[in-house]
Amino acid sequence: MTNYIIIYICIINIAAIFLTIIDKQKAKKGKRRISEMTLMLAGLFGGAFCEYITMKLIRHKTLHKKFMIGLPCEILLHIAIIILIYLKTAQII
Repeated sequence: MTNYIIIYICIINIAAIFLTIIDKQKAKKGKRRISEMTLMLAGLFGGAFCEYITMKLIRHKTLHKKFMIGLPCEILLHIAIIILIYLKTAQII
């Protein structure tokens, strides 16, 4: 079970990175963009950390509070979920 979770996290993070890079390239070319909802959902489903780092590295959407505040909030949510799962499986709570 743990292996499937690790594989999922890797895939969603890679997808979030690609979505961010593709959106940046489309923005440069003036083409139809990837929706902000799609980018935020990619983060919410587990890709927030790598998506945030990618946005900072390629300077994409760094002036949008929705992303610069929203993605760190999603990261904190993921950390809280991981802690709760750990505590539950360790039968601490």
